[in-house]
Amino acid sequence: MNSNETASGSPRSLVHTDGACIGNPGPGGWAVLVQDVDPATGELSTLREMVGGESDTTNNRMELTAAIEALRSIPARQPVEIISDSQYVVTGSTEWLPRWKRKGWKNSAKKPVKNKGLWLELEALADGRDIVWTWVRGHDGNEMNERADVLAEAEAQRRVI
Repeated sequence: MNSNETASGSPRSLVHTDGACIGNPGPGGWAVLVQDVDPATGELSTLREMVGGESDTTNNRMELTAAIEALRSIPARQPVEIISDSQYVVTGSTEWLPRWKRKGWKNSAKKPVKNKGLWLELEALADGRDIVWTWVRGHDGNEMNERADVLAEAEAQRRVI
């Protein structure tokens, strides 16, 4: 099986996400870029872009919202790779979340986990799905990451009063 195939033979989605905030807290934006990979040919579908934001938020909330919106947009049965420059989202989803739950939603400093509602939403959307979480270094020449960053920043700017 090559990297473009899944065990089920169905297409998989490649998703690039990013969040941005001016201030922190402040106006914020998120962006999601989605392309499906045809398992037979490895060809990518037409790029789909989604954006949104809030007038008073944090960068971490926008990063989480991007991942949530990505999963909302893809059928639950379809495998997905979420590619993000947010260690908060990638490490949080793969390592921290199970620990937080075991510790009663307390972090390593024994403080309540921030953004618990968004983490619960992300966990519910991810439950039972075939998801690969991939971290990429931000602002390092990754074309899709750079595009997501530009869109998220533009959404944050749109909300500046």
